[in-house]
Amino acid sequence: MVDLQSQYQKLREEINTEIQKVLDTSAFINGPKVREFAGHLADYCGVKHVIPCGNGTDALQIALMALGLQAGDEIIVPAFTYAATAEVIGLLGYTPVMVDVDYASFNMTAEHLASALTPKTRAIVPVHLFGQSCDMEPILEFSAAHGLYVIEDNAQSIGAEYTFADGSKKRTGTMGTIGCTSFFPSKNLGCYGDGGALMTADDGLAEKIRILANHGQQVKYHHAVIGCNSRLDTIQAAVLDVKLRHLDEYNAARYTAARYYTTYLKDLPGIVPPDEMPFSTHVYHQYTLKVLDNKREALKKFLEERGIPAMIYYPLPLHRQQAFQPISRVVGELPTAVQLSDSVLSLPVHTELTPSLQDMVIGRIQEFYKL
Repeated sequence: MVDLQSQYQKLREEINTEIQKVLDTSAFINGPKVREFAGHLADYCGVKHVIPCGNGTDALQIALMALGLQAGDEIIVPAFTYAATAEVIGLLGYTPVMVDVDYASFNMTAEHLASALTPKTRAIVPVHLFGQSCDMEPILEFSAAHGLYVIEDNAQSIGAEYTFADGSKKRTGTMGTIGCTSFFPSKNLGCYGDGGALMTADDGLAEKIRILANHGQQVKYHHAVIGCNSRLDTIQAAVLDVKLRHLDEYNAARYTAARYYTTYLKDLPGIVPPDEMPFSTHVYHQYTLKVLDNKREALKKFLEERGIPAMIYYPLPLHRQQAFQPISRVVGELPTAVQLSDSVLSLPVHTELTPSLQDMVIGRIQEFYKL
């Protein structure tokens, strides 16, 4: 699904040099490179503050901790996403309120929010799934009208750009109250271990986030609040700082690969290629098909038997996960989330994918539909 080894070989000299610098200084925790990378990422995203942390799930948890919510407060999330989005809500004693998503984009839209609103609603977590932005302008307007926080889950779409009605543009993760991202190795910007970051334009929130991620302390051994221990280690920051310089190139390579797939798969009657929304660029963290007529499992097995990996993201919507049933509130039947969980199939897409490799994948899919 992703070829990290070939990607590393292309950057081997750059990355090894930067790792060696960290080894030479032995500043393994909160070394200068962490701050340097945070500054570079802030410049890239066009946001005032970037605060690195241990992983993307920690980023979501710390973001919620920074808002001063109360037990039982409700937070609206899409039902079609990875569990971490709602997991941290339950962990902190809040209530995840699950809404349906848009069939074309896989994402939450503002139309799903009104029916989820109650006096207990405090925040919305739009997830920019698979590589493109939610339609953020209506979501931001809704949140402003009702006094809600917006926490962007940008683990899969770093580098994507949203266009507002007036033509202005912003990177995903920079439009809400706080943005969260993950640097898991397979992400578009991935490190060689775990890592994550939060971003915000709010000076006060940025300071609170830094304190929360550092055991609740601003001055060493003086703990103002209950926090956690969540740090991006310096070696990972060094890797990320190198790879950040190549992020636009990586996203362009993913986009080229995705368009190649679509060119040759769009006319197959049992396949719906991913849609590109007019308000967002697409960085294709995943290339996700909708497989019609209940043939998803058969196609996946057919491909895997011929040495081609394919993944299902996600086979069970959140409201049907056992862990969330006692603690969540579900708004309606969520038919689209269920339909997507039953039909999605992701093909390999990464920076090292070549047309010849894609031809193998495309050929097998075409062969399946000729049977």
